[in-house]
Amino acid sequence: MPSVFTHAAVPLALWCASERGRVSARLLGAGVAAAMLPDADVLAFALHVPYADAFGHRGASHSLLFAGLLAVLALLLHRPLHAGRLQALAFVFACALSHPLLDALTSGGLGVALWWPWSDARLFAPWRPIRVSPFANAFFSVRGLQTVLSELRWVWLPLALAVLGWRLIQYRSPAGSRIP
Repeated sequence: MPSVFTHAAVPLALWCASERGRVSARLLGAGVAAAMLPDADVLAFALHVPYADAFGHRGASHSLLFAGLLAVLALLLHRPLHAGRLQALAFVFACALSHPLLDALTSGGLGVALWWPWSDARLFAPWRPIRVSPFANAFFSVRGLQTVLSELRWVWLPLALAVLGWRLIQYRSPAGSRIP
């Protein structure tokens, strides 16, 4: 898995790419929470749930169904999130789905149960450039530093370039000329 900090990169990038005020602070917070929440399944280790179990790490909480459930929750809470229904649904779904997609790009683990409950298969992307993050205290080690550098290279930098490119396109377009 990428580190929990890097899972926040996608909601932050979407927020930065949007017009000022388009994504409320509350919706951004919900998106960050949705992007990080699937890794709460590491608690399964403390409960002795096997890693490969449907409710183990990278299992059900890393599925399309889980992302959809979080999105429906955001839809129901759209008013407190200061967002429209569709905006809350789409933003939280994209943020939640980014988590298993990033995990599928990592160099270790068992893969993600993206299609759970329809399939127990654990999937990886064909290309896996992101170093898998060590757990807990091992994060503050040489391996943890290598993970952070890998995440900067393969997640943060591409997202920053995409946001800058998008903002440049908006700035140069006649409709985007209103953006400072």
